[in-house]
Amino acid sequence: MAPSSEAATVRVLCQKLLLSGNQPGTLQWLIGSPFFPPFTVVSTFRCINQSPDFEQESDDLQKLLPKGFEVIGGLLVGDSDAEKNAFEAVRAARRLRKHISEVGELDDEKIVGASCDAGTGAISFFISKNENSTKLDSVASVVYEDNSGKYLWENGCLLHCELPIKLPFYFPASSPSDSKEMFSDAIDAVVTQFKEPYVAYIAETLKKASGDVPKPVVLRGKDLGFGADASNINRLAAADQLSDIKMLSCSHFFLNSKTTAIVNSAENADKMHVSVRLNRSVKSPTSGAPVAEYFPAMEEARLIVVDLNLDVLTYAPKDLPLMHAVSNLVIPALVDQLYSLKKIILPYLLMEHPKLQIFHFSPPGVLHPVTTIYKLNYGETEMKQVDVRKSLHLRLGLPLDRPLLRTANALDLSVNDDSRSNTKKRGSNLLKDVHIGIPSSGVSEGVASLIQGSYEYYHYLQDSFDDSGWGCAYRSLQTIISWFRLQHYSSIAVPSHREIQQTLVEIGDKDPSFIGSREWIGAIELSFVLDKLLGVSCKIMNFRSGSELPEKCRELAMHFETQGTPIMIGGGVLAYTLLGVDYDEGSGDCAFLILDPHYTGSEDHKKIVNGGWCGWKKAVDSKGKSFFLHNKFYNLLLPQRPNMV
Repeated sequence: MAPSSEAATVRVLCQKLLLSGNQPGTLQWLIGSPFFPPFTVVSTFRCINQSPDFEQESDDLQKLLPKGFEVIGGLLVGDSDAEKNAFEAVRAARRLRKHISEVGELDDEKIVGASCDAGTGAISFFISKNENSTKLDSVASVVYEDNSGKYLWENGCLLHCELPIKLPFYFPASSPSDSKEMFSDAIDAVVTQFKEPYVAYIAETLKKASGDVPKPVVLRGKDLGFGADASNINRLAAADQLSDIKMLSCSHFFLNSKTTAIVNSAENADKMHVSVRLNRSVKSPTSGAPVAEYFPAMEEARLIVVDLNLDVLTYAPKDLPLMHAVSNLVIPALVDQLYSLKKIILPYLLMEHPKLQIFHFSPPGVLHPVTTIYKLNYGETEMKQVDVRKSLHLRLGLPLDRPLLRTANALDLSVNDDSRSNTKKRGSNLLKDVHIGIPSSGVSEGVASLIQGSYEYYHYLQDSFDDSGWGCAYRSLQTIISWFRLQHYSSIAVPSHREIQQTLVEIGDKDPSFIGSREWIGAIELSFVLDKLLGVSCKIMNFRSGSELPEKCRELAMHFETQGTPIMIGGGVLAYTLLGVDYDEGSGDCAFLILDPHYTGSEDHKKIVNGGWCGWKKAVDSKGKSFFLHNKFYNLLLPQRPNMV
């Protein structure tokens, strides 16, 4: 290893550096940004094959990665020879960078090489100066950032551009093989139009909540600066709102936004929309009559019209001049996506074209958004589409037991709503995630294990239906089903009391007279309904006394850490929903996060929390009292996550 001529620091923003454990031979691409300090690792993508298919890897990463992010190195899991492994990772990363950039020149950029010891899991970082370097430089330090989401989004924004294109082209009827060349020429003609002097790019904010919205800004092709190195573009101070539109920064659209809210994810980041307009009605210096040119076809020709719906998302620092954001991020993204769609369509050009649609996602653990192109010819549950999502889960290091990249998970880029949790769900009067922001449990050295994901709060008297005194388990079941809906495991509507009763009658558990009755149900009935309606299996835990529940805190904590689903607690004629536990393994002290369906008031979050309808209940409080009665039998229903993507 060569001594470091400059004290290089590697900064790691991603929470999870290793996506597949210490499996020997695993290669990962390190992702950074030209807008960040050198050697800043934002995320890692797994190379699908141990022997990389660089053309395939290049195609996949160009689709997935928003402009504003790039490959800055590689990580290889191997033996204890860290420098050798890092050198192999660097060599692979440089090959991939060449495929992506489509240039055969030497790669003179400094990039990161990393090695993970398969035996110990220790990760070592090195720096490669250029492609001709035969030795790697050591790294002075490695910094793991805590608040990495804030690092990206406090000073960064997203630019979104949609562009539907109907692309007609002709080819000789006697020579169908010429169709691919004609289609390629038509695509190239569209690319040329993106840089025409009179093409207009209209930028406007997606933030609609505020009345003080900046006016849209129009940039024309003749005003743009193409081909600039993003890392060397001069930034603008937030206050530099110059009259020259060329020097207007992206922050122009966000000067009054996010003054108090925490911005820590792509979902609630500042966003702007860029529209493309081709203006052919330009004033001519000389007057003249319209001219029509006629080009007769020399032989019979066929017409094909291809629908291309471009939809790109790019990342830019807010102090980047808007003209550079458009010319060096948005337009290259449109070009890359156009060629990606062309590659998918070409094999089907003379047949029925695949129905392609672009989606953007912000999966957990990945700091930046990712973009996918799905073929909608296949349903989401068909194996071809499932296999596509499985491959994406593997590449991004996502779990294979939950749907994170289904179309329902896609980012909604139509409205940037500052409201987060504890607010009414759009189109519904039900409160969501009411436990967020409640007071702490009081377990001093405890570790809290909570529900993963969102749910709706169902309780007595909702929907003008009087179930007071008998419907608490029904309401707990509705809350549980809402969790599966909001995590996109199912799209069925949350069933009413009557529909729950009908389900139990249909499976033979109850007599027909049960429908419309006010009979209680318990854990067994809930498990039957979840299995019938959602295909969800459940684990049931029985306790002879409430005093036994604290003994199972460790097991309940494991449920929330691995499954993350809400739990129904049944005791006699009462039912509650358990959203988490706070457990001190040293002292045995614990508390239970209870969502109480017996609440009968309005959808008022403050009233619900202050009234104790959602909050922590100590196993034994300061007065020696317990929330769970010692002389009562309890059962717990623990729904299990389906293994699906």
